[in-house]
Amino acid sequence: MIPNGGPARPSRPAPTHRPPPAEAPARPVPATPRPALPPPGATTPAVDTDTNNAVRTGLVKGPPIGDLLQSGERSRLALQAFRISCPSLLRRADQSGLTQGSDWQQPCSAAASWPDATATEFFRRYFESVQVGDGKGLVTGYFEPEILGSRDRRSGYDVAIYARPRELIDVNLGQFSDALKGKTIRGKVQGTNFVPFDERSEIVGGSLTGRGLEIAWAKDPVEFFFLQVQGSGRLRLPDGSVMRIGYDGQNGRDYTGIGKLMKDRGLIQAGSMQDIMAWIRANPVEGAAIMNENKSFVFFKELTGAGPLGALGVPVTGEATVAADPKYVPLGAPVLLSMDRAEPNGIWIAQDTGGAIKGANRFDTFWGAGSRARSIAGGMSARGSVLLLLPIGTYARLAQANGWPSSDR
Repeated sequence: MIPNGGPARPSRPAPTHRPPPAEAPARPVPATPRPALPPPGATTPAVDTDTNNAVRTGLVKGPPIGDLLQSGERSRLALQAFRISCPSLLRRADQSGLTQGSDWQQPCSAAASWPDATATEFFRRYFESVQVGDGKGLVTGYFEPEILGSRDRRSGYDVAIYARPRELIDVNLGQFSDALKGKTIRGKVQGTNFVPFDERSEIVGGSLTGRGLEIAWAKDPVEFFFLQVQGSGRLRLPDGSVMRIGYDGQNGRDYTGIGKLMKDRGLIQAGSMQDIMAWIRANPVEGAAIMNENKSFVFFKELTGAGPLGALGVPVTGEATVAADPKYVPLGAPVLLSMDRAEPNGIWIAQDTGGAIKGANRFDTFWGAGSRARSIAGGMSARGSVLLLLPIGTYARLAQANGWPSSDR
């Protein structure tokens, strides 16, 4: 899974809003929570355009969450996802500046033995809500695709799936200048120079051929392109067995969402994955050229354990995991979504990151695998409000340290 230098999913196109596809079976969803707006008289802290984490952006104390959380499958899945995230929460440095490992000790201890059947009560008892910035959220979706593939090259399977090349190097620029702290680049050494790594068109054109980097071969270049966008997936092999592959690096080139590019050129009306794929299949030559305009290329490794794995290094959970920007959301923390589409509403756990998932209140919901997941994730684009759930007492500590109002009520 990706962005600049970490085990995280690559960015995905942000499709335009459209109703759920007809083929997606209906499933009960939680009732829409109240929007996460400041209470009367509250002032949302001004957002500094140069801010780079949640504390500098500023928080508003959110409403009591007792009547916002709805019982149901999403809360149960969220508790399970939170439970497996706890080891990382307790030891991981929080880039958002909001929490310390000790803040999570009490809820994590309780989660270890808390019954899933009363998951909603767990979140009510141990968490309070805060709003980062204006709380206005944008939500997209991702899933674990399954495509046809083969471990060896054979007739009809000639799209190479590459492992990470050894010469692909991550450079932490913060080691060279304090002004560049938090910034990384990827590239390769060429002579005495550090240069950008091969872009997608060069790799697809064969720049890595003959290096023994092929771990498998895909049947369909379009399906493989979108598997790269998702960052992990399953290969259905000719004998019917499944090979699971996961992110093992990216070439360091910027990601370009071809959906927006195609909409801007008037090639498609909507920007969902399904619309993009249909146009590319109908226009294969032009479609191949458009795919290459996204210079980013993802490398893979075979996964033999649980997965797919998110940025926390733990398996992500369908309909419970959300990708977030760790500068604004502690990875492992719960978030409460209240969107203009029903499917994503409810509580999720931030267990992943993504190259396009940047800034406060920007999230990508994980829907698992299969046709339903593909249908919902491929057309997901929702707007609304977001509450971040932190251990009770966190806001009071932050307010005292940063001079914020002790209560906005």
